Amino acid sequence: MFEFHWPWAALLLPLPWLLPVLWPDRRTQVDETLEGRRQTLLHPRLDDLRTAFTARRPRLQLAGRLYRALLYLLWIALVVALMRPQWLTPYTEVSTPGYDLMIAVDASHSMEALDFTVEGRQVNRMAVVKGVMGRFIDARQGDRVGLILFGSQAFILSPLTLDRHAARQLLDGVVPSIAGPATALGDAIALGVSKLRERPEGSRVMIVIADGDNNAGSFAPKEAARLARATGTRIYVIGVGSKQPSIPILEEGSVRYRDDLTMDEGTLQEIADLTGGGYFRATDTRALEEISSRIGQLEKTEAEARTAFLPRPLYRWPLGVALLALLGLGLFPEGRKRFARRLASA
Repeated sequence: MFEFHWPWAALLLPLPWLLPVLWPDRRTQVDETLEGRRQTLLHPRLDDLRTAFTARRPRLQLAGRLYRALLYLLWIALVVALMRPQWLTPYTEVSTPGYDLMIAVDASHSMEALDFTVEGRQVNRMAVVKGVMGRFIDARQGDRVGLILFGSQAFILSPLTLDRHAARQLLDGVVPSIAGPATALGDAIALGVSKLRERPEGSRVMIVIADGDNNAGSFAPKEAARLARATGTRIYVIGVGSKQPSIPILEEGSVRYRDDLTMDEGTLQEIADLTGGGYFRATDTRALEEISSRIGQLEKTEAEARTAFLPRPLYRWPLGVALLALLGLGLFPEGRKRFARRLASA
C-alpha cells in the first residue's frame, strides 16, 4: 500500500508557475517605459523602418529547453520528497485467549522495612514482593501482564504485554523509594483501571501489592475501588508487612526501629471486597495458588488479531532524482545562458 504522509505539500508544485504572475518582473515595467518612448520617435517613414528591423523571434535551442526541463524536474522531485512517500507493509499480531492482568507494586520507602525472614536472613518487603510476584508472572502463560509502580505518584512501568520475561526483568529492577517516599495507593488503582478499560470486559484483573497505608495522591483507595467496580475490574490485593509494634527499616545506611510501618489490612480487605476480588497475605505460601484459581474462574478474552501498517520511507528516490537534475543543470551552463536570454526577450 502506497501513500504520502504529507500530501498537502503538493500545494507547492505550481509555485514556479504562479510566481511570475503574482510578482511580475521589473523588465515588464522597463519594456513599457521603452514602449512609451518609442512612440515619441519621429521618422518620415516609420512603417518602412519597423519592417526593416523586424526579425523572426529565435526559437529556444535544445540546451535551453533541456535546462528548463531540468529545473522543473528538480522542483517536482523536491516537492515529492517533501510529501514523504512511503510504502505501508501490513503486520498482523494475533494474541491468544487470556486475561489482562495489571499488577500495581508499592515502591514507597516503607517497602524497605525488614520484617520478613528468608532462610534465617532478614529481607525487606520489596524482596518478598519480587520473589512472590516473579513466580506468579512466570506462571501466567498466555496472559497479558502490565506493571504499575506507585510511591508519591503512580507510573506505568510496562503496558499490557505477552512478553512475561520482559515484565519479570522490569520488576526485578525495582528498588524501594524509586517512585517517591509516600504511598499513593488510590492513584495506582485509578491508573490501572484507566488502562484496563481499554480491554474487553470479563478479563480485567488488577493485582495490588501494598502495605496498606495511603498518604499521598488525588484518589482515596475506596474511591478508586468503586471506580474499578463500575468498570468491571476485579482487584486482588496482596498485603505485605507484619503487625509488630516496632518494625526495623534500613534508613541512611543503618537499621532503625519505627512504630508507624504497620499494615492497614482493613483498607486492603475493603478494596478487594468492593470489587469482588480477594485479599491475601504475602507470607501465605498458598496465596499464589488461590489467586490463580480465582482468576481461572473468570471468562477469558477471545483471541483477537490486530493489523498494523509498518511504514517504509521512499523519500530517497525522489531526492535522488532531484540530485541528478541538479547535476544535469551543472553540465549545461550554456543552456542556462540561452534560457536567461529567452526569458529576457519574452
